[in-house]
Amino acid sequence: MQPATSPARSLVLRMHPDDNVILALADLEAGSEPVPGLSCPQAVPAAHKIAAEPIRSGAPVIKYGHIIGFASGDIPAGVHVHTHNVVLRDFPRDSTLTGVSPRTELLPPEKRARFKGILRSDGRAATRNYIGVIPASSCASQVAVGIARSITERDLAAFPNVDGVAALPHKDGCGMLDRSEGLAMLRRTMTGYIDHPNFASVVLVSLGCEVNQPEALCGLVTEETGKRVVNVDIQKVGGARAAIETGRAAVIAMLRSANEARRQELSAEHLILGLECGGSDAYSGISANPALGAAVDILVRNGGTAVLSETPEIYMAEHLLARRAANERVRQDLMDLITWWEHYASSRGQAINNNPTPGNKAGGLTTIAEKSLGAVAKGGTTTLNAVYRYGERLAAKGLVFMDSPGYDPVSITGKVAGGATLICFTTGRGSVSGCIPSPVLKLASNSGLYARLGEDMDINCGAVVDGESTIEEMGRLIFDRIIAAASGFPTRSEGLGFGDMEFAPWLIDGLV
Repeated sequence: MQPATSPARSLVLRMHPDDNVILALADLEAGSEPVPGLSCPQAVPAAHKIAAEPIRSGAPVIKYGHIIGFASGDIPAGVHVHTHNVVLRDFPRDSTLTGVSPRTELLPPEKRARFKGILRSDGRAATRNYIGVIPASSCASQVAVGIARSITERDLAAFPNVDGVAALPHKDGCGMLDRSEGLAMLRRTMTGYIDHPNFASVVLVSLGCEVNQPEALCGLVTEETGKRVVNVDIQKVGGARAAIETGRAAVIAMLRSANEARRQELSAEHLILGLECGGSDAYSGISANPALGAAVDILVRNGGTAVLSETPEIYMAEHLLARRAANERVRQDLMDLITWWEHYASSRGQAINNNPTPGNKAGGLTTIAEKSLGAVAKGGTTTLNAVYRYGERLAAKGLVFMDSPGYDPVSITGKVAGGATLICFTTGRGSVSGCIPSPVLKLASNSGLYARLGEDMDINCGAVVDGESTIEEMGRLIFDRIIAAASGFPTRSEGLGFGDMEFAPWLIDGLV
């Protein structure tokens, strides 16, 4: 539903005819009457919910036409509805296939959108052209950073077709079992980065004695990429200073070949778009997320791929995705992830349904069900074609899902490891992160955020809340910006030089 566009625009929004709560579109003072006959006995912050009618104790609270929680006591009409009077408990959710998978009509190849990308020798397309310096372990991270910093602007000036040299320090790679799932996941993630089309070549830096040995990583990189990977072993070359000098020489040699890359017009079917939301508020589910979903539908019609993730943040809305699965195998794969996460959380004394952060709650989100219903909107309306493990290479076209925690840097890292060459990141509270090697477009859910963090936000989806744009119009604008960013137009985080500190592989034994 769109807010009114007249000068006397409504102060509230009902998302679905069946809803028994409405959303405040502005701060409401105590005693205000946002709807004729509905008075608010106390102040209600913008983006928070108001009871549109009396809700009896134990009755479901309905938003988006779905249950987001249950009244912990009687809630009179007009009262602020939030964590103080709403509880969440499990309730039946029908995840069976509908029998009618959403039909997506692909545009014929000659009519598909095009962007200016870099075609690699294995047929994949890059949106950026970096040299990567990747440490095999935390013990090698400082040297990796030293190698990248040794490459000056003067060095790069001779190679205008190279976007930069980036080190990706991290805190893992040793002190772990050599046959653990954690190590296998780390290697899968690092291999995905080494093999990523946005890296022309990679210097892999190792201390020499870590559990995560470089030979295992290099052996996992696919041969058909023709990518040059050089390992610098700190202990073998004689210490940190010698390793930095060796690494610098390797990078200089790589720059020459990387500079031969040229952008050319390519079909949007080559794009792999990662979908992320972080620092969400209640506006995220009515503006930025559904608008991004509209852009995803356009991308899918153009033959491209979009990957949704953050399994704990689709919880209690997973059935909506499951019903759209391409087949029973895909549906079951998704539901198996939910079962695994329930066990994983409970085995650590946690509850998967206790997810919204303090910032989410301040922004009006009360329960994980409410948050998830907004989050899944990023995936648009098309068929869910595949489900992947964290960091697994993405092969299917259309909308797919990747397992990951709901922590933004970790989630994005997994999608990039899978091959995402561009990220769209929706936010209602604000985020300033980037993610080398894949550019990140930030989508603000409200105009206030866009005004406050203008240097960090790429697109103001608050125009939907303000009644100045429809979801469909905003989706088209987002898609156009995706094409521009994929063609080399810098995002806000790239303009700030951000993105080299956000490499965060999932530490599966310690992160929920």
